[in-house]
Amino acid sequence: MLKMASSSSVSLLLLQLLLVVSLFHVSSAGRRLTELVQEQPLLQYHKGSLLSGQISVNLIWYGKFKQSQHAIISDFISSLSTTSPPLNTQPQPSVLTWWKTTEKYYHLSSKKQSSLSLHLGKQLLDENYSLGKSLTSKQLVQLAARGDHRNAINVVLTASDVAVEGFCVSRCGTHGSSLEHHHMKNVRYKKHKFAYIWVGNSETQCPGQCAWPFHQPIYGTQSSPLVAPNNDVGLDGMVINLASLLAGTATNPFGNGYYQGSAEAPLEAGSACPGIYGKGAYPGYAGELLVDSTTGASYNAHGVNGRKYMLPALYDPTTSSCSTLV
Repeated sequence: MLKMASSSSVSLLLLQLLLVVSLFHVSSAGRRLTELVQEQPLLQYHKGSLLSGQISVNLIWYGKFKQSQHAIISDFISSLSTTSPPLNTQPQPSVLTWWKTTEKYYHLSSKKQSSLSLHLGKQLLDENYSLGKSLTSKQLVQLAARGDHRNAINVVLTASDVAVEGFCVSRCGTHGSSLEHHHMKNVRYKKHKFAYIWVGNSETQCPGQCAWPFHQPIYGTQSSPLVAPNNDVGLDGMVINLASLLAGTATNPFGNGYYQGSAEAPLEAGSACPGIYGKGAYPGYAGELLVDSTTGASYNAHGVNGRKYMLPALYDPTTSSCSTLV
């Protein structure tokens, strides 16, 4: 377990806010709300494989989502692709520029692993809630297993009316891996490990925990929430959490990559910089951000199709600091 900060000069409210804006990653167990992050952690490499090569990001939509909500997520994934317009022709700062921070982990890896290239894969719809509206962690893995397993990350996205074990209590989303057994001729079975992510829409269940800074936090400084860049508090919050989990999946896909602390509740590339979105951020303040002159929305990255997104700072292993786009 991660150790709690010992400084007596930090107020309880600030500590509570740090808890709220953190993203809670799960490999096999939930990271607890009572755990705190250190300001500049040193993520260690545990000599395992990173996710590399051409990888499809398959989206599994569980519950009812609007078409406009589908587009927010799918455009974000497309913005991560190196087959998007060349980096030097994209409006800056861009989603792809943000993602390139993860490449530094590959360069530092002792195995000299090839970098990761993401692209939008298949999208599966389950609008009839085939497993009900209250899901266990085991059922999340069942849903993730519906997607292709080879060279893929399967992302389960649950609608705002779906309750998930631990959601809002200890986590906003999770990532992990699972073994899928494939029966083959003359072979009992072949085991294959695949990576998955789950993110929930917190719009009606806990926006103060999982959609900050687009909603007032449940603890700490009650400053006015920022305007969401895609005018959807729940989905813009999901993008923040999905972005953080994608970075964790890339650099620690199977629990033996880059992380600090317990392997069951690791601090990773995407979760090491909670609540930081721009320069000068501190608990309760997201940092200096760009503002859309027409809508008043705050953002820090440009995506495809004219999209704007808010993305979390990533931990830069070469500088041991949190890297922001603005």
